[in-house]
Amino acid sequence: MPWYWPALSRRGIKVYEEKITSIIEDPAQEFDIVVRITREEDIAVARQMAKQLAQEIGFSLADVTRIATAVSELARNIYRYARQGRIMIRKRLEDRDSPGIEVIAADRGPGIPDIELVLTRGYTTWERSLGIGLSGVKRLMDSFAIHSEVGKGTVVITEKRRRAF
Repeated sequence: MPWYWPALSRRGIKVYEEKITSIIEDPAQEFDIVVRITREEDIAVARQMAKQLAQEIGFSLADVTRIATAVSELARNIYRYARQGRIMIRKRLEDRDSPGIEVIAADRGPGIPDIELVLTRGYTTWERSLGIGLSGVKRLMDSFAIHSEVGKGTVVITEKRRRAF
């Protein structure tokens, strides 16, 4: 089972797979921010850019921190396990009452053989890790989906909606 997205139908997943492939090939057309992750410093760049965009959209300080933390974890996973990939971020403004931010992390790394295990709270393969990882990203954001194939890479799609004040 390469997809973990309980709220999406098989047809919806196929459409998203095709969209993701085109986004990975040319992300600049689709996103407000694209950060190529190739060095450890890129993790901080992705985090800071996500934080700035979330502030522009008007997220609360708590949600800005959640978004920045999620982006940092996703970028760290790319750097640690795949060595390179992209963090792609865009505003979601279709719903004026609840604008949001979408984050896609994509790499062509080794893939994840057991997604359910990786999503277990506290799971880590890195001895110096806090174990926040993907399960933490899932908790911090409003929606979460992951597609991974061993030997081909991983794509994580997350979204956070701004709460009404």
